[in-house]
Amino acid sequence: MQIRKIGMIGRTYRHIQRYRQILGVLFRYGFGDLVDTLKIEQYLEIGLQMISRKRREKIERLTRAERVRMALEELGPTFIKMGQILSTRPDLMPVEFIRELGKLQDHVPPFEYTKAEKIFEMELGVPINEVFEYFDKVPMASASIGQVHRARLRDGEEVVVKIQRPDIRKTVEVDLEIIFHLASLMERHLKEMEIHRPTRIVEEFARTLEKELDYSTEASHQERFAMQFLKNSEVYVPKIYREASTGKVLTMEYINGIKASEIDRLDEAGLDRREIARRGFDLIMNQIFVHGFFHADPHPGNVFILPGNVICYLDFGMMGRIGRKSRENFADLIMNIVRRDEAKATESLLKLSISDEQPDKHVLERDVADFVDRHFYRPLKELDLERLLHQLLEMAARHRLTIPPDLFMMIKALSTVEGLGRMLDPDFDAVEQSTPFVRRIQMERLHPKRIAGDIYDSGSDFLQLIREIPGEVREILRQARRGKIKIEFEHRGLESMLSAHDRISNRLAFAIVLAALIIGSSLIVLSGIPPKWHEIPVIGLAGFTVAGAMGFWLLITILRRGRM
Repeated sequence: MQIRKIGMIGRTYRHIQRYRQILGVLFRYGFGDLVDTLKIEQYLEIGLQMISRKRREKIERLTRAERVRMALEELGPTFIKMGQILSTRPDLMPVEFIRELGKLQDHVPPFEYTKAEKIFEMELGVPINEVFEYFDKVPMASASIGQVHRARLRDGEEVVVKIQRPDIRKTVEVDLEIIFHLASLMERHLKEMEIHRPTRIVEEFARTLEKELDYSTEASHQERFAMQFLKNSEVYVPKIYREASTGKVLTMEYINGIKASEIDRLDEAGLDRREIARRGFDLIMNQIFVHGFFHADPHPGNVFILPGNVICYLDFGMMGRIGRKSRENFADLIMNIVRRDEAKATESLLKLSISDEQPDKHVLERDVADFVDRHFYRPLKELDLERLLHQLLEMAARHRLTIPPDLFMMIKALSTVEGLGRMLDPDFDAVEQSTPFVRRIQMERLHPKRIAGDIYDSGSDFLQLIREIPGEVREILRQARRGKIKIEFEHRGLESMLSAHDRISNRLAFAIVLAALIIGSSLIVLSGIPPKWHEIPVIGLAGFTVAGAMGFWLLITILRRGRM
């Protein structure tokens, strides 16, 4: 999704209504200091004047993280999705914000059936009654991106149809342009944000949201997931009906199951909760350690239980991928922690994480030892993976270590499934259940075939490098002879100076226009050009009035910045 910059006045005012709404919410939840720091006034003077700062509500009993979550929920689909994505980014957000953003709710009022019907018919090119024998006009569920209806195909198959909200793409595009503008202001005015490059984060977020707005991507995820477990009778994946699906419409098999969190209904149906807990955890371990492609949002609402204790996943919009090397390093970390080997656990943690500078290894090893002492000198079944995860992240953050997003999504999915397992079976032991998978990962590295393959790959890469070096050197020399070698310099720290120059030039131009208006009005008054009011030319009087208003505006703007 392409984001247009809105730093120019014309484009900023094109979004004035939405910008006012966003700023109003920020003021209401106590983030007026951020608006002041970003100096939005100089880009949106009229917009800010139209927002009464007296309407800000002090919510003193709530934490800053809670206020951020509430503000995002009120701002709508784009901001909710951004918060949900940021909740999987420990490299960008503190732990308390990650925990709070994970609670973001995505429930909004449904839109009219007539609009849903129109979208379906525009996408499929046929009347809705030609595809479905029955279509429920009242949606089963409604979210920020789309809503879901029950239906029955002409051949009698029961299905659910997910239809995207009308004009949601336009809404998202406007919001993204405003978010990008705010991100650019953060880079300019907040020194601590320079390292994170908020504009790049917004661009990455736009690419992620583009995939969510394309239901065909979700359909592909679902079909790939089904292929992974084609021969596994313990898991079921709903069928996708491609002939009744497009980028804005997704038709899939209706699942009449029981939510994994509905304990009473599971008991009434005679299902084995202990077996379900075991299967559910084995399933997520298979996704991660065998296939490297996993469901990243396996909360109880997305997991249904079918007869025979069969597990069925729903909603494949958020999926995670993790490479073989990361899986192996994570397995090493788990085994070394369980074995209480602090030195090796520290090495594994460093391999998993990213850091701009090498941390103090002695201090890190001491913190890892303290972490092991707090959690692993007790029965393993008493471990709480979610609490473990947050404390591990806090320890990594203290040492400026960054956990890659996909790895964090994997750990979060594991902790979610572990929590569901404990809900189903209070005696569920996730560590014991995961041990065979972790050991298998470690043993696979020692298999002769794997070792031979690694040696062959390394040798091939080395030979390829040797083969390419002469050609690369020749190309560098050729470019040097032609004078085409370019050295790029990046200037940093000049943004504030350039911003000050812009303000100075704007004020000078404003003052010149103001002076010209006063002089012109004076000449008109002296010439006595009619029409007149009390013997004073009306045109000259109007000019003085406009000049006075502009002068007061300029003076107030200067005083608000605390400088003359």
